[in-house]
Amino acid sequence: MSFFRSDDSSGAPPAPEGPDGSSKVVPLLPLRDIVVFPSMVVPLFVGRPKSIKALEDAVAGGRELVLSAQRVASKDEPAEDDLFRLGTLGTIIQLLRLPDQTVKVLVEGKARARILSFTQDEPFFACEVELVEESEPKGSNIEALVRSVHATFENYVKLNKKVPSEVLGNITQLSAAARLSDTVATHLNLKIEDRQRLLELADPGKRLEEVYGLMQAEIEVLEVEKRIRGRVKKQMEKSQKEYYLNEQMRAIQKELGERDEFKNEIAELEETLAGKAMPDEARERTEKEIRKLKMMSPMAAEATVVRNYIDWMLALPWEEYADEHEDIDEAERVLNEDHFGLEKPKERILEYLAVQTLVETMKGPILCLVGPPGVGKTSLGKSIARATGRDFVRISLGGVRDEAEIRGHRRTYIGALPGKIIQGLKKAGSGNPIFLLDEVDKMSMDFRGDPSAALLEVLDPEQNHTFNDHYLDIDYDLSHVMFVCTANTLHQIPRPLQDRMEIIQLPGYIENEKLQIAKNFLVLKEREANGLKEGQIEFTDAGLLEIARYYTRESGVRNLQREIASICRKVAKQVVKDGEDAKMARITPAAVKRHLGPRKLRHGQAEEDDRVGLCTGLAYTEVGGELLQTEVAVTPGKGKLVVTGRLGEVMQESANAAMSYVRQRAKQLGLVPDFYSKVDIHIHVPEGATPKDGPSAGITIATAIASALTRVPVRSTVAMTGEITLRGRVLPIGGLKEKLIAAHRGGIATVVIPKENEKDLREIPAQVKRNMEIIPVEHMDEVLKAALALDDVQGFLQDGDHSISMIFEVPDRPGDVGTPAGVN
Repeated sequence: MSFFRSDDSSGAPPAPEGPDGSSKVVPLLPLRDIVVFPSMVVPLFVGRPKSIKALEDAVAGGRELVLSAQRVASKDEPAEDDLFRLGTLGTIIQLLRLPDQTVKVLVEGKARARILSFTQDEPFFACEVELVEESEPKGSNIEALVRSVHATFENYVKLNKKVPSEVLGNITQLSAAARLSDTVATHLNLKIEDRQRLLELADPGKRLEEVYGLMQAEIEVLEVEKRIRGRVKKQMEKSQKEYYLNEQMRAIQKELGERDEFKNEIAELEETLAGKAMPDEARERTEKEIRKLKMMSPMAAEATVVRNYIDWMLALPWEEYADEHEDIDEAERVLNEDHFGLEKPKERILEYLAVQTLVETMKGPILCLVGPPGVGKTSLGKSIARATGRDFVRISLGGVRDEAEIRGHRRTYIGALPGKIIQGLKKAGSGNPIFLLDEVDKMSMDFRGDPSAALLEVLDPEQNHTFNDHYLDIDYDLSHVMFVCTANTLHQIPRPLQDRMEIIQLPGYIENEKLQIAKNFLVLKEREANGLKEGQIEFTDAGLLEIARYYTRESGVRNLQREIASICRKVAKQVVKDGEDAKMARITPAAVKRHLGPRKLRHGQAEEDDRVGLCTGLAYTEVGGELLQTEVAVTPGKGKLVVTGRLGEVMQESANAAMSYVRQRAKQLGLVPDFYSKVDIHIHVPEGATPKDGPSAGITIATAIASALTRVPVRSTVAMTGEITLRGRVLPIGGLKEKLIAAHRGGIATVVIPKENEKDLREIPAQVKRNMEIIPVEHMDEVLKAALALDDVQGFLQDGDHSISMIFEVPDRPGDVGTPAGVN
């Protein structure tokens, strides 16, 4: 708050006397966020110790001091360079010490003063100053400017309610340009830089003109603010008018009897609640919401929210359960009728039904079916529902990334709904459905939360009896629900979620299983879907195998079904063309090629001849097992090892481990100790466009390297899989069933597997084991004994005294590196 003397009679203050009468040394008070103009009376609160000492010195002297603004207000200890060199010489009118050790001082600006030099900076600032002389301008221009300032300031006071009205009377009495410009500038809302610029303008005429321009700009801003306030006021008045009209409309509706219809709806809700079986807590909550709805107007926005909540509470199957089938034989018949194979999940469902028969109440199992696409995971959920007599509901979790999709939104949000779990139960209509959570491995997370974390409560048998949905805000019992999850891969499911589920792996179908599924399911389904009768088309076993082998490459049967459907459509087209003369179409391998075109895929087959440096491995992919040829070529060089075929890091490390094993066994293999420094070894796995990775090709690579260096061919009828260590130990691998099926399909007679995988042979189909010899091994020497085409491999390794002086000879057959003498 500032005050000004309103009279002009005071005149200019006497100049401070110095040694020569033109300057004087006075204390200096640094100011923050304020500029004091001459004739301005302002209260200041001083707390800095140096500033307080400056005030004390001024009071002890002539009560005069210089008031100068800081360039940076945030500095507590300003230096000389941090202060403006032009300030105001002021006089202390009153000084009061406050209880918090600060000082309140009332000062009056006397005249502009320029700081010539600083005489001291401790314990306070003192400086030598001289007054800035101001001459009062005269003339018609100044008089016109003074009148304009008076008129504009009057307009400014009308717009700015913060300026007291009595200030206007004081200012209109001022006619001197210097006094008028300083007084008006004090009441303008200006930045500290603009105030200091006005203080430093010594010419009163220019200063008054600058003040006039700043005041005009401030008036424009105030007029814009006034327009905005007017618009807001009109909008508020419009809203109040609409509210008043709505209240009148409600009164009219009440007179017309529409309120009675609302009462009837509430009565229906109460009647539905009375006949609904639900827990006490849920019933109390619903009754409370109905009472709240009675007190509301039917047109109120909140009434709609409450009504939707009541509808959800009454629509949920709280204590309504479907009757379950207890006939295990019938359930087994249904499962076998819908799906061929899949023995593990079928056995688990029958076990559950058996326990359910013996125990009145049990918690629903939580199964997770993991397998490649097209093996029947989703359709198996429907079959489980049909076999158990339960209702079936499915939700897809692929791409879900908001935990509110599982738990729902709170009712405070507009358009809030329960989560997918509660919505699914309402759709099922019973409290014990088969609940299929499809693609549980395809969930993601973002800033809205992690849906997989929300599923932890849903899929935990110890917690899901008190599942709390955000929308319902009340516990719901999910313990009677049988949850079945499906996923393609297990590693994408978080470990805590895996821990709550019973994992059942569904491997891909073998060729014989695909044939049976096609004959008993797919052909019948597609024949009916395409309008063909039994006598119009017939698929032979050879024709179905032709499709499965050369036109599809998958673990499931989805593409197989598409190709069968394609043939059925072509036959249907021919039947329509021929009319009554149409003959039955017999689908043989030749007919398959005629309808589907040339073979699309190369069916994995073993090599016909034994080759040097060529070994057959077994790989496991998402679409099943594959035969994987590994080639090794040895050329003169300097010990370089090249690996190609788009191999991953793990597979490249396996190649290095295999090479280290061969170098360790150089003496036993009949190689000179420094053989690796004279040759370059190139390892290549064909089908270079396909990425390959994993450690199970270790023994395959080692066998191929040993064959290429010793020029002993590898038996073409032998395939192998296993991880190798630097000491030559053979470690276990995964996907054994799929790999052995691929070997059987490719005509392999002997398969070498790790000894520790021998326990997995019980899951291999008998047809596969019956047609091939399976050799479990623990060490790489046993692999070489089974794979190399020598009559006495063990003696070959133990002898070690058959040093090969020439590694490179003319190959006996194209593609061979060479064959030692005496080896056939």
